[in-house]
Amino acid sequence: MLIDFGDNFWGGVAYAVFVGMLLGVFYFAGLWWTVRRLGSSRVVAPLFLFSMLFRISVVMVSFYVFLGNDWQKLLLGLLGFIILRLFATRLVRLKDNPVIIKPIHTLKEKHSQAEER
Repeated sequence: MLIDFGDNFWGGVAYAVFVGMLLGVFYFAGLWWTVRRLGSSRVVAPLFLFSMLFRISVVMVSFYVFLGNDWQKLLLGLLGFIILRLFATRLVRLKDNPVIIKPIHTLKEKHSQAEER
């Protein structure tokens, strides 16, 4: 662990959760950027694969470097990462975001249009 809080329990807890949340921001912002670029890219599979490998590698190495080999700190960092994941998924659902694919017509509308013809 890069920062040693000694006997300050709450400082270590806050640090671990904060690091997890920062890594969540990095991971999910990178995922969002990748998904936005897939539509205009000619090389979709390599872009997705390298983005995924890069994001996972950075997050895993950062967890080890910043939180050390203390399983409690790693668990708290994971908790921060999951909290950020929940926040990010709610944010994407609430915003009118072009990443979300919305159906043009529902099945009921298509059925009523077919009957009219």
